[in-house]
Amino acid sequence: MTRPRILVVEDDATLRDGLREALRGQGFEVTTATDGHEGRRALDAGSADLVILDLMLPGPGGLELLRAFRDRDARTPVIILTARGDETDKVVGLELGADDYVTKPFGLRELLARVRAHLRRAAADRDARAVEPFSLGGVTVDLASFRVVRDGTELALSPKEAGILALLFAEKGRAVHRSEILDVVWGRSAYVTHRTIDTHVLNLRNKVEDDPKAPRHVLTVHGVGYRLVLDASTGP
Repeated sequence: MTRPRILVVEDDATLRDGLREALRGQGFEVTTATDGHEGRRALDAGSADLVILDLMLPGPGGLELLRAFRDRDARTPVIILTARGDETDKVVGLELGADDYVTKPFGLRELLARVRAHLRRAAADRDARAVEPFSLGGVTVDLASFRVVRDGTELALSPKEAGILALLFAEKGRAVHRSEILDVVWGRSAYVTHRTIDTHVLNLRNKVEDDPKAPRHVLTVHGVGYRLVLDASTGP
């Protein structure tokens, strides 16, 4: 069986070496990069099954690398590392397509649990590609290719956006609780919050709604979660 491949982009040598040894000890194949330039080359190689990405890097920063990476790869899970206490960094990372974040200092067992959870979810996300393309108003959604097409323009869906949309589509018309979205899309062992879901839904609306501030398809059910309406002409 092929071992999952992890790319660690981290400039702190002690932390980088510690992560490499811990991940190898769990049976993963590990590649490391020491700064933004090495990180960019490693990401361009496209050989990782999961990326652990520090935000504060010499050379191109982590957010810059993440933005460029997501422009060409919407599927590979990315866990960002940040030493900052500023919530903005975490939110921006999620908005750019990161799947999760860990704030330094962190427990190694916690990070390893998140790595395993996201690798499992990545495998489950591939199942979403079995869903046939469907339409939301004038937008065509193709979960198999992790993209939507609106006004002739293709937009990439992140794995979590595709997972959320696949679940809402399977339960279309029914209110899906945030806890259910967490369980199905992230997995029970993932350490994420309901705010993470809301951030991904906001990103999703920016791609599939004519007016993300007044959504007609991906609707909020206050105090519960979200539901999908395919035909907006029938009303909420």
